[in-house]
Amino acid sequence: MDYPEVKVIGAGLAGTEAAWQIANAGVPVKLFEMRPSISSPAHHTDEFAELVCSNSFGAISPDRAAGLLQAELRIFNSLIIKTADKFAVPAGGALAVDRSKFSKALTEELEKHPLIEIHREENYNIPSQSEIAVIATGPLTSKKLAKEIRLFTGIDSCHFYDAASPIILGESIDYDLVFKASRYDKGDPSYLNCPMSKLIYDKFRDELINGEQAQLKEFEKESANFFEGCLPIEELARRGCETMRYGPLKSIGLWNPDWGDLKDKQNRLKKRPYAIVQLRKEDVDGKLLNMVGFQTNLKWSEQKRIFRMIPGLANAEFIRFGVMHRNTFLESPRLLSPTLQFIKQNSLFAAGQITGTEGYAAAAAGGLLAGLNASLLTKNKKPMIFPDETIIGSLMNYVSGNNKYFASHRNKSFQPMPASFGLIPNLDKRIRDKKMRYEAYKERSIKIIHEFKKIISSNLEDRLCIPRI
Repeated sequence: MDYPEVKVIGAGLAGTEAAWQIANAGVPVKLFEMRPSISSPAHHTDEFAELVCSNSFGAISPDRAAGLLQAELRIFNSLIIKTADKFAVPAGGALAVDRSKFSKALTEELEKHPLIEIHREENYNIPSQSEIAVIATGPLTSKKLAKEIRLFTGIDSCHFYDAASPIILGESIDYDLVFKASRYDKGDPSYLNCPMSKLIYDKFRDELINGEQAQLKEFEKESANFFEGCLPIEELARRGCETMRYGPLKSIGLWNPDWGDLKDKQNRLKKRPYAIVQLRKEDVDGKLLNMVGFQTNLKWSEQKRIFRMIPGLANAEFIRFGVMHRNTFLESPRLLSPTLQFIKQNSLFAAGQITGTEGYAAAAAGGLLAGLNASLLTKNKKPMIFPDETIIGSLMNYVSGNNKYFASHRNKSFQPMPASFGLIPNLDKRIRDKKMRYEAYKERSIKIIHEFKKIISSNLEDRLCIPRI
């Protein structure tokens, strides 16, 4: 059967996932991506689904909210997560990927799909009611489209500032001053750890606070709201002497065997560093290293000067400096239903970080849901809502204002939200132990989402998500 085409605007994580889900349901797709004709302040390539801020999807264990979200996406054969798994790099208990290979593989996958027609041009017109379409332009939506969305909704978009961490050439690190370890020995010793004494830490913090900032662009100057989950390292430093030590520079759970017996309390207290900076592999071989938690808006010359104060990084060569950029998102609780359809125009969907979800896997989840529901609508079927007990369902309920635990945010300033167990309904039986409670959340979600997939598959005539990689 021939189905009318679905228009997908944006080929980031959400748009890539949506286009693939729609095409694998047997529905033709027109995919629009403005790069390379129009660039963004944060992208460095023209590939689809480029990971801008870091190469990590978060904790991989399914008894963590981020890990459970990944597990749910795997059940639905998410192209994004499948590709992330394929190009994973060692990262302890997290799912991190080789960014270049990841984006290149996704681009090639969509380019060769017989039902996906790619247009490398800006599409800034809001699709009409007669068209089924997905807006998945992400937080770096172009000025023209952002203006059209504001006119269409009658509501000004929200924004926050996000930042990316620097990337360092692996061979420029002084390996005599760093050690390999993962926190609490989880997984392989995948991180390089740069230990700091209190003296070095205090000097480093002073320099961060006084370091010269990059100038914001004119359109960014009206306010500087930071996303709390991705604060610039210099902003963390300003919040207090110990803030970084209890955040990205936390030394707890990291130990160099050369320091002696970890179980010896006196030795542990004597040898444990005051703070530790972690470096994570960007690629399998570790040729490139990401400074974990070092999102920054310092000038590039200041980044080089200040970050070279870190033990082991005195001669660090910076392949990419950190940058800060403005992220746009919708006032989604007033605009979207839990199906990700616009209330004002139900043939139009929104997906990804533009809806107010935070994190790579959450963006893919939005693309998956919008893609599935656009396919159902094309086939004259009713779009569906993911169960509340799943991480996907809880996130979509949150952004649509349908989550009873956060119903009040309809009348307050809406803020982006990452995957969290705090969004899902309580268990029937209270479990005090946190680890056991999270395990119970996982088991409930996995059971429910398998059943839910059967229903959607049936509605899509069992043509859902034919694996192609």
